[in-house]
Amino acid sequence: MNMELTLNKGITMPALGLGVFQSALDQTTAAVEAALATGYRHIDTAAAYGNEREVGQGIHTSGLDRPEVFIETKVWVSDYGYDQTLHAWDKATGKLGVDYLDLFILHQPAPDRFEKTIAAYKALETLLADGHVRAIGVSNFMPHHLKQLLESTDVVPAVNQIELHPYFTQPDVQSADAQHGILTQAWSPIGGITFYPGWGQDRRNVMEDPTIAAIARAYGKTPAQVMLRWHLQHGRSAIPKSTNPTRIAENFDVFNFELSAADLAAIDALDTGNRNGPDPDEAREERFAMVIPEA
Repeated sequence: MNMELTLNKGITMPALGLGVFQSALDQTTAAVEAALATGYRHIDTAAAYGNEREVGQGIHTSGLDRPEVFIETKVWVSDYGYDQTLHAWDKATGKLGVDYLDLFILHQPAPDRFEKTIAAYKALETLLADGHVRAIGVSNFMPHHLKQLLESTDVVPAVNQIELHPYFTQPDVQSADAQHGILTQAWSPIGGITFYPGWGQDRRNVMEDPTIAAIARAYGKTPAQVMLRWHLQHGRSAIPKSTNPTRIAENFDVFNFELSAADLAAIDALDTGNRNGPDPDEAREERFAMVIPEA
């Protein structure tokens, strides 16, 4: 049974969700079906992943009623701006085959064009007020981005989805989120970013960390399960990604044990302070210009 987290507007969200970043189109639908059959009730996708349609197909073929599945997706930077972001909702719901979203978030702060980011967020506020989304939020926002956003908008984000795993815990972002009642949600929660191919050299694989391995052995669990349990006990949402049905099921099998305070502290102490994913303050013109197709 998944744990539920209450967002700042009072709605609940399953703490553990299936992520589909870089999931191949021909594997995404089956992965979503497998996750929902396992017991997941939260799926996280994004316009920039290019697989919203396949996610929607997996949800539809699961046989579950729409209210049973918490659907989270993200607006890409090329669709920032008030009218553009309203249309991004049309694109997302059209591909997913639904008439509302549970959580709609901005994918990047894009500080080189932050006035468009603000306009995009104001569109999210309109969608929330009109009942087209149940909650709104952001992703990869650092404390200074949050400060700028909160000074220019009315609705506090429900969620801030950031890179967060034992080797990179971003305590300053977590603290800023907590200060404003924003739930921190972890992407790459089991450190996949530390071993994904094509993400740089000289990386330390979190999955092979000896401290985590020792804790996993003590509980008869895997390193991935220990890391996911660590997130949950710290009150975070976590979005592990897999297309392997065995791994999908394994990642969900984390509700039948509890880490000790000493174990949590030992994992907390592994933070290196080194980011593995893109720097949210960096302008990535070519990437940001990627056009999101119509539904």
